[in-house]
Amino acid sequence: MTVDQPTTLRRRFSEISPKDLIIRNVMVIVLVLVICYFTYRSARFATADNVLTILVAAAPFALVAIGQTLVILTGGIDLSVGSVIAASAMSAAYVSVRNPDQLWLAPVAAIGIGLVCGLINGLVVSALKVPPFVATLGMMTAASGLAYVIGNGAPINGLPSGYGAFANTAFMGLTIPVILMILGFVIIWFVLKRTTFGLHVYAVGGNANAASLAGVRTGRTLIGVYLLSGALAGVSGLMISSRVISGAPSLGQGYELDAIAAVVIGGASLFGGRGSVWGTLLGLLLIQTLNNGLDILVVPAYWQSIIKGALIVAAVALDVWASRRGRR
Repeated sequence: MTVDQPTTLRRRFSEISPKDLIIRNVMVIVLVLVICYFTYRSARFATADNVLTILVAAAPFALVAIGQTLVILTGGIDLSVGSVIAASAMSAAYVSVRNPDQLWLAPVAAIGIGLVCGLINGLVVSALKVPPFVATLGMMTAASGLAYVIGNGAPINGLPSGYGAFANTAFMGLTIPVILMILGFVIIWFVLKRTTFGLHVYAVGGNANAASLAGVRTGRTLIGVYLLSGALAGVSGLMISSRVISGAPSLGQGYELDAIAAVVIGGASLFGGRGSVWGTLLGLLLIQTLNNGLDILVVPAYWQSIIKGALIVAAVALDVWASRRGRR
């Protein structure tokens, strides 16, 4: 006798204790509580304009966080993305100033710089076996220096007015960065869940040696995730500089930390092999909602940093506790 699907689902649901259900959805609960709190405290928070403000602010971080998700899933980390943003933004601004009639060269330059930096990171990690922390820390320093070299130590101003179109053009009420953010999450979700490359990313993060023995080309997979991380950082650099129509060598400072925070808060394991882009989206929205709400309530920036730091520690502690509990 066969059991119908609704009965099977009810059995599975009944096997999940309320405690486990809360743990699995703790960040969703936290996000809902945060939204309710800020809505209660300020009538300006729960408005369509403010929601769009949160999405616009989140978009550049989102692109970097998506790339960081791929890297962390393999058990690595990319500390260079903030500096790659700066180098990409400066490259795009430099090219635009010198070729005002060929603005299509700006995204080529920005993404090209991101790809080169990502390729170097991937080769150093996969071929030279340098730990990702050390490899990307070196790239962070080098890319930051490159950003200052491109501008001779100063910002690049006087960009063509059309340069702002990359970030400020709207379609159906959404700006290009927000559209890219949405497409980025959907595409990477599909890649991770429906492609061989996505399967290999999880396999390398779960156990690189076992994956290699199973025929997974771990080197190619690592190069691929660092390439994507670099390219997305390049797009982010273009979007940020286009938004302000200026290139500054300090752009992107701290973005790597916020991206890592979004991934970790979203439930990804720093040990690799576990996590999702939807979790990253949740972590990103939580951070940006907090930033926005605290700004509306005029909470000092240093208190915002303390709150975000506490969230990161809590998320990692929960991840470690859940991992230990799962092994029992």
